[in-house]
Amino acid sequence: MKTPTGTADRTGRRRDLLAAAAGVLLVTAAVLVGRSIRNADRILSVHWPPLLASWHPHAGPGTPAALAVAAAVVAYGPPLADRIRPRALPPAAWAASLAWIFSLALIDGWGPGVAERLTTRNEYLSAVNRFQDIGAALRGFDQHILLGSPDNWPTHVAGHPPGATLTFVLLDHIGLGGGAWAGTWCIVVGGSAVPAALIALRALAGERLARRAAPFLVLAPVAVWAGTSADAYFTAVAAWSVALLAVAATRSGRLPRLAALGSGLLYGLTCYLSYGLTLIAVPLLAVLVLSRTARPLPLVLLGALVVPAVFTLAGYDWWEGYRLLVERYHQGAGGLRPYSYWVWANLACTTIAAGLATVAGLRRALAGAPAAVRALRGGAPCPAGQLILLALAALAALLAADLSGLSKAETERIWQPFILWLLPLGALLPTATRRGWLTAQAVVALLVNHLLWTGW
Repeated sequence: MKTPTGTADRTGRRRDLLAAAAGVLLVTAAVLVGRSIRNADRILSVHWPPLLASWHPHAGPGTPAALAVAAAVVAYGPPLADRIRPRALPPAAWAASLAWIFSLALIDGWGPGVAERLTTRNEYLSAVNRFQDIGAALRGFDQHILLGSPDNWPTHVAGHPPGATLTFVLLDHIGLGGGAWAGTWCIVVGGSAVPAALIALRALAGERLARRAAPFLVLAPVAVWAGTSADAYFTAVAAWSVALLAVAATRSGRLPRLAALGSGLLYGLTCYLSYGLTLIAVPLLAVLVLSRTARPLPLVLLGALVVPAVFTLAGYDWWEGYRLLVERYHQGAGGLRPYSYWVWANLACTTIAAGLATVAGLRRALAGAPAAVRALRGGAPCPAGQLILLALAALAALLAADLSGLSKAETERIWQPFILWLLPLGALLPTATRRGWLTAQAVVALLVNHLLWTGW
């Protein structure tokens, strides 16, 4: 006997709520266990576990704007995304994303929220003056990674390939130096990850699902950490690599070969912005599998060699840098933070950054994954199945980073490039519940940014 559609819908919605409740329990457990560990004088290196944050209830000039943006996206986002012209959707989503990120950042004020975030002693701008001779800085970069080395790099400079710091050096060289320009760069470029994701979704899963996903990509709690952190910029570079490959593989653009070359070029740059983002290869591979083609691969590989070749010829050794980074990681907080806590508390951080709507969507994705795989194998992939498999590929990369032990804490910021591809799972939620779930997303972001001082 078949289950009536109404009964199935109600059951699905209850299960969505149960999944969200499980996410709340995970976060609660991470908070309570983390406080217990910290109170027992064991090192977590965070003040408000599992987030790198401090308890600091506050409001600011961005508060009214954030409330207004959230209300507008909840009320008008879904119908507008459904009706807007196809070409207008990505730029409109970018604009809305920027409004959301900027308003959240300005809750802390212009200086603390945007202009000063990247100027602290551990951040990239503190090392800009050491790149006056870029060639010499690149040749000697690896010699300053370890804590015991002379003039060792600040934490974030040492923790990334030099492409990250070099971005801010080049901004400085063209007259856009200082924290205000650096913060604005990260927000504006980082916000472009949203249209990149929409372009990839449109190519792989079709127009309808891309439209349904747009409000969830915009009104995401992870925007708290996109303004202002360099990881938002890294996220956008990685996202455009995936988007261009999706366009090339599906031949949905006018210049698929150029798109394939651009995808590889951006992937190569991604690897020289953050060592851990080599894992973006997993969703890139998923794009080829979902498109059932390897046609763009030669041009992608050719493009991917460009940035490594430039840095290698300039004297920087990526592999040696990575080896030394692992050693420095264990010299610092990474060697003190207990793996037994962070291996699951990282996922609590991800739950906060991705939001409860994403957790509910992930529940539906896991339930639909077997059917999606069967459809792909049968040569008749369905749009929802394409979305599900792309998101699960990003989840697999995230879990690999988690299990590696080289991501312990701060993952609400660091894992932005993977969380981006989980957010569209909100498109799988029933139409009638979309505004409710969007409200839940906004509430999480607003509570985090008003109750905690996140540092990013």
